[in-house]
Amino acid sequence: MPNVTATTGFILTGFSDIQELQTLCGVLFLVMYMAAVMSNLIIIILTTIDLQLQTPMYFFLKNVSLLDVFFVSVPIPNFFVNSLTHNNSISTLGCVFQVFLMTLFAAGEVFVLTAMSYDRYVAICSPLHYDAIMNGGTCVLMAGVSWATGALFGAIYTAGTFSMPFCGSNVIPEFFCAISSLLSISCPKSLLGIYMSLGIGVCLGLSCFICVVISYFHIFSIVLKIPSTKGQSKAFSTCIPHLTVFTVFIATACFVYLKSPSDVPSIPDRLFSVLYTVLPPALNPLIYSLRNSDVKCAFRRLQQNICSRGSLHLKLQSIL
Repeated sequence: MPNVTATTGFILTGFSDIQELQTLCGVLFLVMYMAAVMSNLIIIILTTIDLQLQTPMYFFLKNVSLLDVFFVSVPIPNFFVNSLTHNNSISTLGCVFQVFLMTLFAAGEVFVLTAMSYDRYVAICSPLHYDAIMNGGTCVLMAGVSWATGALFGAIYTAGTFSMPFCGSNVIPEFFCAISSLLSISCPKSLLGIYMSLGIGVCLGLSCFICVVISYFHIFSIVLKIPSTKGQSKAFSTCIPHLTVFTVFIATACFVYLKSPSDVPSIPDRLFSVLYTVLPPALNPLIYSLRNSDVKCAFRRLQQNICSRGSLHLKLQSIL
């Protein structure tokens, strides 16, 4: 008979029991966290203040960057503090919030990326009706539904995970409250509700994946018919970054959420947990800035405005 315990908290083992190495990991994660947050904040600022980026595609990109900032801000600061204080404990309520918020932002990002694929489909396959279909109200509605659906799924998933007691150890061999590790310490009788929640997530994720595949099937069939290479290149420049971001996020999320639970995660398991947590938020701005001339031009305009205002301020100070 399993040892049912009323869990009041969990122990996050992180990456090492050696305090010096744990501190080093915390500092490295802080550097990656700051890079991810700053790059996404630049995207948010550019898509907010630059008039040439006031289009549906960049509206959705701003939502993706917001979700990335929130998503990476859930586990990393807590891990950094724990690595410095060498206190690896987390309360049950804290773990609940981690699971809920990370699921909310992850699911919300999948839905927003799916909305972006529909936006690209309308822009390339029905350009004459693009303004009528993807108007401001439609974009806000699609983004709002994405966030709300993510919150709903996060609530269902979190309720299914924590509604039943845990059996045995309260040690989570990760640096955050990973679903797979929580499954490994859940009582067998409680797994039914958890797997039902997981099944709902798989269905929603698969539906989004199918929508993206169908959208890009039609997009590529239209783009390949464009006679000029320049026209094809312009169309691909707006589609390839989105498809890359979606693929990276789905691939890492599937490995983290769909892998079988284990008491002692292997090195690849922990590596994919890191990639899932840090890689998409850090790569998304880089992918869009490298492949998108509009974003690069907007960034140059922002730099010029800052430099011109700085020089004007210095001139005024010298005059006064």
